[in-house]
Amino acid sequence: MKIAYWDKAHEVLDRQSLRKVQLKRLRETVEYALKTPFYKSRLNRAGIKGAGDIKSADDLQKIPFTTKDDLRECYPKGLLAVKLEEVVRIHTSSGTTGTPTVIYHTKEDLDRWTDLVARCIISTGASDSDIFQN
Repeated sequence: MKIAYWDKAHEVLDRQSLRKVQLKRLRETVEYALKTPFYKSRLNRAGIKGAGDIKSADDLQKIPFTTKDDLRECYPKGLLAVKLEEVVRIHTSSGTTGTPTVIYHTKEDLDRWTDLVARCIISTGASDSDIFQN
């Protein structure tokens, strides 16, 4: 059986290399989060003032969960970490149970999302000859 990869370079990384990539991306995520007043306050209370405070993947435990109520309390732009001009897509809830929730996406977010979905589809064994409906 032939194993198909979407991004073989990343999908077959050895454990040590994978940990380095994960740490780098976790630090990048923290830097973005710190641009918002909500996460700056929340992360500062957890002892995280900058990406450098994340020393290993184990530090993920320091990061508090975000709840649906947090999303509602920050409506509409309280969690936006980029300029509104960078936003190319918005997902919102209807707000039927209270304040709506909103998620903003940049082009880069959508590119990453597309890549992850493609990776998931390929990992199921799908190929160019298959038809996929989402």
